[in-house]
Amino acid sequence: MSAPAVPVAGDHDAEQDAAHTAGGLSPRRAARIAAWHAEEADRARRLNPDVVDELTRAGFNRHFVPARHGGTEGTFTSLVDAAAHVGEGCASAAWVATLFAAHGRIASYLPGRARSELWDATPDTGIAAGIAPPRLDAAAVPGGWRLTGEWPNVSGADFADWVLLAARSGGGGPGDGLPTLFLVPAEDCAVLDTWRPAGMRGTGSNTVRVEGVFVPGHRAVPRDRLLLPLDPGAARCHSVPYPFVAALMFAAPVLGAARGARAEWIRTVKESTSAFDSALARSSAELRAAELLLRAAAERADTAPVAPLTVAETVRDVVAAVELCGTAVDRLAHVDGGPSPSESRENPVRRRLRDIRTASTHAMLRFEPSARSYAQAVLGA
Repeated sequence: MSAPAVPVAGDHDAEQDAAHTAGGLSPRRAARIAAWHAEEADRARRLNPDVVDELTRAGFNRHFVPARHGGTEGTFTSLVDAAAHVGEGCASAAWVATLFAAHGRIASYLPGRARSELWDATPDTGIAAGIAPPRLDAAAVPGGWRLTGEWPNVSGADFADWVLLAARSGGGGPGDGLPTLFLVPAEDCAVLDTWRPAGMRGTGSNTVRVEGVFVPGHRAVPRDRLLLPLDPGAARCHSVPYPFVAALMFAAPVLGAARGARAEWIRTVKESTSAFDSALARSSAELRAAELLLRAAAERADTAPVAPLTVAETVRDVVAAVELCGTAVDRLAHVDGGPSPSESRENPVRRRLRDIRTASTHAMLRFEPSARSYAQAVLGA
C-alpha cells in the first residue's frame, strides 16, 4: 500500500515547491511519509523511525550547519516553507524537523573541537536540546563540568545523537553562574516517558535525565553567545541573534497544521451551506494572512538589518500568524463536516486543532510578551 498524499491546502504559492529544493531542503517524500504515520505518532507519542530518517534525508539536520562542516548554511525562508509543507501532514514531524535544524545553528557556536566531534563524520547529526532558562547548576571539575539533573520537554530526544542542555556554570571564576549550554552524547542521557499533552504528541518531548555526566570544557558555550554573530564574515544564518529567529522555528509547523486542517475539512465536508461558505472564506483569508506574515518574518530574518524594532516586528508577526491559524482552524472544527461522532476515527481537523493549541502555549509563541517587546521597541525608537 502506498502512502497517502499530503493534503493540498490550496491557497499557498505554487512557487514554494521549487524554493524547497533551491534552499537545500527536499521535503516532499518526508512530507508523504510523515502524513502516512501521523495518526500513529499521535497514539505512540513519538515519531516513527522511518519519518525521522526521511527528515534527515530531506536536509533538515544539516540546514544551518556551517559549510566548513559540510552543512547547507540555509535560509530561514526555505526552512519555514519546507517545515510548513511537512506540517500539513504531521505537525509533530515538522516540529522535530525545525528544531533539529535550529539546534544545528545553536551548536555552531560551540568551540571548534566540539563542532568536529559533532560533524566530522556527517553534517546530518541529530541534536536535541533543553535550553530553557536553567534552574540547575553544573559543578566545575578539573577539565570541565559535572552535570546532574532533569530537563523537561526535549523534543526528539529518542532520536538524537547529542543533546544540548542548559545549566548555570559553576567554578567561582568570571563566568560563574552564567547560563551555559553543555553538549552531552545521547548515550549518556536517560529519556523519561513524561510527554502526555493534548496535542503535538508525536514530538516525543520527554524529559532527559543525566547523572553525574562529565562534560569537557570544549563542549560548552555561554548561552549569551547566541546574541552575537558567529564570527566576522559568517553566513547570514549565523549572523542574526537568537531572539530574531527563535519563534519562527515553532511557528512553521503551526502554519502547516492549519493548512492541512483546511484541506481535510474541504475534503470531508458533506455539502455547501451558508455556514460552510462563510467558514471557508473567513478561515482561508486568515490562513493566507498568517502565511504572508510568517513568510515576511522569515524574509526579514534572512535580509533585514538587525535592530531592536526589526526584531520586535518579526516576533510580533510570527505570534500574530500563529493566533490567526488557531482562529481559522477553530472555526472550521466547529462547522459541520468530516466524520460523525459515532465513527471511531477522530476528525483529522480536530487532531490538527489539538496540535495548534498545544504548540501555541510554547513560551516563544505567546502574544503578550511579544506585544510588550514590540511596544517597548516602538516607544524606544
